[in-house]
Amino acid sequence: MRGRLRVGGERGTEVHAASFVRERRMVFDQALRLDPGELSRILVHELFHFTWVRLSNASRQSWRQLLVQEFARRGRGELGWSAESRKCAIRSAGAVTSGSAWNEYSCESFCDTAAWIYASVGDHEEFTLARRYREIRRAWFQAMERHHSGTIRI
Repeated sequence: MRGRLRVGGERGTEVHAASFVRERRMVFDQALRLDPGELSRILVHELFHFTWVRLSNASRQSWRQLLVQEFARRGRGELGWSAESRKCAIRSAGAVTSGSAWNEYSCESFCDTAAWIYASVGDHEEFTLARRYREIRRAWFQAMERHHSGTIRI
């Protein structure tokens, strides 16, 4: 399809944006120009891919442990399509909490959660994670902000 951003070649998955962290660049589907709220949400998500790679191993492990606890409590839903699709794949594979699929899910859930917190878009159809898990994630981000003296800001 012309004018649509795809990951994985011409027959790949259609996406709104992509980050190329090593190249220090992002690309966005031009259709986002017509929806400022969605652009905001997607932009924050993509920015947090750059944050994820700069987190300490201990911070990433702390985030992963939060997700392991959600899985153990059978937490359903997510805060964006990118995390939701990976979470579904992990669940269908037997909820394996290690390996590359788990690492990708961890990163995407981190970025989707950041977008939910910092993009100020209000409610969204992709925000399906139960409120109790949303608040646990918000508290984790707040603790990280305090730990890093508020350096994680948008």
